[in-house]
Amino acid sequence: MQLFRVFEGVAIALDSVRANKVRAALTILGVAIGVMVVIAMASAITGVNRSVAAQIETLGPKTFFVQRFFQGGINVSDGTEETEPWRRNPWLTVDEAEVVRRLPAVRSVTWRESTNGPVSFGESKIRGVEIVGFSSSWILVVGGSLSSGRNFTDLEQAVGAHLTVINQKAAEDLFGSQDAVGKTIKIFGQPFQVIGLYFEPQSLFGNTNTPKVVIPHSAFVKVAEFQKGWMMFAVSPTENVTVLEAEDAVTAALRTKRGLRPSQENNFALVTQDKLLDTWNQITAGFFVVMLALSSVGLMVGGVGVVAIMMISVTERTREIGVRKALGATRREIMFQFLVEAATLTLIGGTIGMIMGGLIAWGIHSLTPIPAAVPLWSVVAAVVASIITGICFGLYPANRASRMDPVEALRYE
Repeated sequence: MQLFRVFEGVAIALDSVRANKVRAALTILGVAIGVMVVIAMASAITGVNRSVAAQIETLGPKTFFVQRFFQGGINVSDGTEETEPWRRNPWLTVDEAEVVRRLPAVRSVTWRESTNGPVSFGESKIRGVEIVGFSSSWILVVGGSLSSGRNFTDLEQAVGAHLTVINQKAAEDLFGSQDAVGKTIKIFGQPFQVIGLYFEPQSLFGNTNTPKVVIPHSAFVKVAEFQKGWMMFAVSPTENVTVLEAEDAVTAALRTKRGLRPSQENNFALVTQDKLLDTWNQITAGFFVVMLALSSVGLMVGGVGVVAIMMISVTERTREIGVRKALGATRREIMFQFLVEAATLTLIGGTIGMIMGGLIAWGIHSLTPIPAAVPLWSVVAAVVASIITGICFGLYPANRASRMDPVEALRYE
């Protein structure tokens, strides 16, 4: 019997939509926009999180980083030392990276610094090229591969050889259809021989349409104009050592190198992949707050529409309500019927919003590097939010209908 009343309420709500298309459209549109925002943003954030996790996984499950300073979450700075505590920490150095690399618990260490600058070949000149100074094991950290040529060796890194590996975009801008390997280009006005062409995998944070050159770090510090003090290490432990054991070994080595006493805190930071993911999740949590705020506005607009259209429906069906009450319908039955109608209206809007949000997610997945995907929880949340909006905003009209005096209702013209 109760199921029959639900179907009856749904049928009446659909008839109301057909009879009052403009009024119903305002209700449906507000809810649809709110749900669309939830689905689209949840899909995009899910895709971004997956991309970040996949990119971190390419480093290897045990790789961690040594930085001058690290603070998770969103940081606000006014330029003072209190809001920029990294100023108190000394710069990381190549000597410290070598100390870490010699540890028995460490398999390899890659260090880097970067800047932007001019690169030229003959009459061809491009500005704002990403110029990275790496140690020789850099491909193990950043991923990708060499499509032709080779990487520079440990010996070439040690002597500061003027050699470079460039990506496909830099090769196209400088050489066109010519073979890049073996050519000599100028970086900050200094000649560097191209020894390799780097294939950069497409990712959310790696723009393959930006020219990029990689040179030995020892040559980078001599020729590049860059902001000093922001070197970082990527540390890969040996297979038989845990990440925690490797972190302890690296911490002890750097504290000894820097002469820190037991009572002094570390003036450097060790950052694991879990810390990076936690930090990213804190940032995306802010986007979720924005998503909830935007979707709430849409649901509020839809809720106001529910109140309006249901009040009109109650007025138009006053005699019907009187007849039903005269035939024995209880207040609870009348209220249940109108709440089902209100929830049906908002659920229609929610369904349309889910379809629109799904199409946006498909567009993001197809047209961008973000692997957007609609998470199941967002669909459940959209359905529940739609129904709750209808019920909450439909309470007043339903209560008013249920309290009508049957005699007065039957007299209504």
